[in-house]
Amino acid sequence: MEEIIRYFNEECINKFCELRKDFYKEPENLAEFITATRKETDEIARRIVESVIQEMNDVIKKMPIRKNHWYVEHKYDDKKLITSVGDIEFKKTLYVSKDEVDEEGKPLSCYLIDKVLGLLPNQSMTDDAVANILEETVQTSYRKGGEVASPSGVTKGAVKNVIHGLNFPANYKKPDKKKEVEYLYIEADEDHYNLQFQNIKGDLKYSDNGRKLNGAINKIVYVHEGIVPEAPRSQRYKLVNPHYFCRGDEQDNRAFWQEIFNYIEDTYDVENVKRIYMNSDGGNWIKTGYRGIMNVTFVLDEYHIKQYITKLTSHMKDSADDAKQELYKCIRSETKADFYNIVNRLKNCTDDETVLERIEDAANFIDANWSAAKYRLKKEKGIVGSSTEGHVYHVLSKRMSTNPMGWSRHGASQMARLLEYYWNGGDMLELVKYQREALPMAAGAEEVVLSAQTKFRAVKSYRTQQQKEYGKYSESISATLSLEKSKQLWFYLNGKIKDINDERY
Repeated sequence: MEEIIRYFNEECINKFCELRKDFYKEPENLAEFITATRKETDEIARRIVESVIQEMNDVIKKMPIRKNHWYVEHKYDDKKLITSVGDIEFKKTLYVSKDEVDEEGKPLSCYLIDKVLGLLPNQSMTDDAVANILEETVQTSYRKGGEVASPSGVTKGAVKNVIHGLNFPANYKKPDKKKEVEYLYIEADEDHYNLQFQNIKGDLKYSDNGRKLNGAINKIVYVHEGIVPEAPRSQRYKLVNPHYFCRGDEQDNRAFWQEIFNYIEDTYDVENVKRIYMNSDGGNWIKTGYRGIMNVTFVLDEYHIKQYITKLTSHMKDSADDAKQELYKCIRSETKADFYNIVNRLKNCTDDETVLERIEDAANFIDANWSAAKYRLKKEKGIVGSSTEGHVYHVLSKRMSTNPMGWSRHGASQMARLLEYYWNGGDMLELVKYQREALPMAAGAEEVVLSAQTKFRAVKSYRTQQQKEYGKYSESISATLSLEKSKQLWFYLNGKIKDINDERY
């Protein structure tokens, strides 16, 4: 800590005085003043972190209980970590166990400071830097994610490796008490994105007209309790308690839907829900996924009804509006036979083969979703407007397919999961921490306790020299640190803090 005090006294104070003087000269440069000040405070933070980690390594080395179980293999090995305040460098000590051997019969080796900090083997970035990457990458790009990780930045390849390696927690937490609602809504659609390759680079094929066969989809399903105005007089609406599920094709479709219905059953009192409505475009992955799992009423979204009715009538020119109204009325309250009578009349109004094919395709779509279209247009009680197109754009397309970009299947699936986590309000730092599975502690390391007494003695050994050099400031810092450690901390090498009642120290 003494080098931090020296740095602050000899350099920082002068820098802050210069910054203040420049700001007084040109007070309109507030933004520049803030930026320069933050740069200096980040540098102080970086140096403090670096210094404390080095101190911790040295304290561990001096502990008697460490000497009972570990001997020093390398006194100092260089370590560099990328953090959100800049790169930190320190020297760490490699130890070899006196008691345990590995599978090959060799003594176990371990950097005990890594256990203290919870660092994984070969870890190069701290959790805060990785969280910065995720916060930015989920909204913009790998490149920008690398830029905000740290003042020094990281490469796009490093960001890609972070995204590809993510593990995700369960999509939801089971509540203590289930919600009671009258109606529940499920909306489903997909986002179409471009693949860089199917399985390996260079394996893309082309259609007869020269187009790349590189299309793929990510699925989006969200469950909500209805819609309400954003404000008392607003004409804009928002969903009530939406919960999102976004997946690529790495997950089986049936398993995907099972997860969604598990969420519904765990979250809501399903037996007392009057009806669950499914709003979608009727895609095969949607129909084959949810059928047979839960009693759901399928409702075709209004956007696709309008789209296909337009295809049926676009050749009618001035009579198109009348034909549309007739089709809407027929779907709402008449039969399929009546519908096909109208379709045949529309076919008789053109000889163009392309138009006839378009009419046939549109008629087949409405036929396949006849009941769902009726539910939508009759607007039975509880049915609300669908917002799938807008949500596909904001949740998936805006990040993954609006701008020209190519993905691997795994990368696209991972980004879909990250978007799901983001839109469900997930904390990126918590996601980073989740990556740390319970790693077994090196044998014997659990016995190496950085006790309050050891910490007190380690700090106390520096006090006499510090008092001479830095006076009352150093004395105050040392006394505060030793007091806190002696009363509150048992510091285990797995990085956890345990309360103690022993106040002998």
